[in-house]
Amino acid sequence: MDVLVLLGSFALFCAIGMPVAYALGMSAIAAAWYVDIPLEAIMLKISDGTDDFSLLAIPFFVLAGGIMAEGGMAIRLINLARIFVGFIRGGLAMVNIIASSFFGCISGSSVADTSAIGSVMIPQMVKAGFPRVFATNVTICGSVQALLIPPSHNAVIYSLAAGGTVSVAHLFLAGILPGLMFGVCLIGLVLWVSHKRGYPKGEPVKLKDVPKIFTDALWGLVTVFIIMGGILSGVFTPTESAAVACVYAFLVTFLVYRDYKWRELPRLVHRVVKTVSMVMMLIGFSVAFGYMMTMMQIPAKITYFFLSISENKYVFLFLVNILLLLLGTFMDLAPMLLICTPIFMPVIAKLGIDPVHFGMIMILNLGIGLITPPVGPTLFVGCAVGKVTMEQVSKELWPFYGAMCIALLLVTYVPAISLWLPGLMK
Repeated sequence: MDVLVLLGSFALFCAIGMPVAYALGMSAIAAAWYVDIPLEAIMLKISDGTDDFSLLAIPFFVLAGGIMAEGGMAIRLINLARIFVGFIRGGLAMVNIIASSFFGCISGSSVADTSAIGSVMIPQMVKAGFPRVFATNVTICGSVQALLIPPSHNAVIYSLAAGGTVSVAHLFLAGILPGLMFGVCLIGLVLWVSHKRGYPKGEPVKLKDVPKIFTDALWGLVTVFIIMGGILSGVFTPTESAAVACVYAFLVTFLVYRDYKWRELPRLVHRVVKTVSMVMMLIGFSVAFGYMMTMMQIPAKITYFFLSISENKYVFLFLVNILLLLLGTFMDLAPMLLICTPIFMPVIAKLGIDPVHFGMIMILNLGIGLITPPVGPTLFVGCAVGKVTMEQVSKELWPFYGAMCIALLLVTYVPAISLWLPGLMK
């Protein structure tokens, strides 16, 4: 009955439209009251959840991504991508995907990726002769790469949800190959569709323009080397590298590119503060919710349930994929990471699944959920930017889901894709 009170109240609060963060906190309080646990314990857990130095990486990464996203980086990365694939049939669609790969190295957010890349690429693709719905679908699907390719603040959240036992540096490295492979799967689909439907070729970039395009884009891409190089060399912790990247993004945007106006900075900071506030509230309330789950032995019961079905880790991973794909259609990525990770950690420990590998599986699964109706925040942003309805987009997303599921299966059942680069650090 106590489990029903915790999970049932959470479902009820979500059903009546309460924000997920508040639903987590209120259900934890309701369950604590039911089992006669002092409410002070819940308040302390909420405080403990946000009292962690490593969490400072989240606001710095979000601010750095926001500055670069609005400071002219998107158009420079799009121009860089044109050099490599702009002249191929369907080249603009591939430019869109490759630009998302580059931009994911800076933003770490699929919503920011969709907004920045989509606002430039969708009108260009439509003008070149691509259907507006197809251009929108390419944009929103390509943006999922940003969740995997470092620096991803979702990797920091997963590390926190795993109890701090998983290295953020390992998670950053683990996301590189899955993110790139995800992009390759989408490019393969786009090539096939473009040749089948006769979509136009792009104009090749003039050779004399290549050095300037490359130099302009390189200023932003150096952010990645600062973050990863600093962490891997031991010069920075992940939190310190995020702060340094933030300062660098500020200098590049305002002193090198100079496309962004100083008067617009307060609005950007306001949006970043709102985003970070929501994330921090979510983390604090989810820790209290996780505490109540532990008190009620829910992770142990879930472990027993999965092992009663099968002790084969491949069967377990298949079931997890199905479950997360379904749950991801109703809830955002961050709360699902915070809720599900503590539940699954005992199971993967018993089955011998590497937690870094499992983190990539979870993030990719839930990333697909961000572009799946009925609750897909990236999908909503893409429809707004592309000026199409969700119904129009949803009808033509199925081929893209096929390509994304192929990438998901490869990440799930070929652990080396996620673990090879982190293994080089050991």
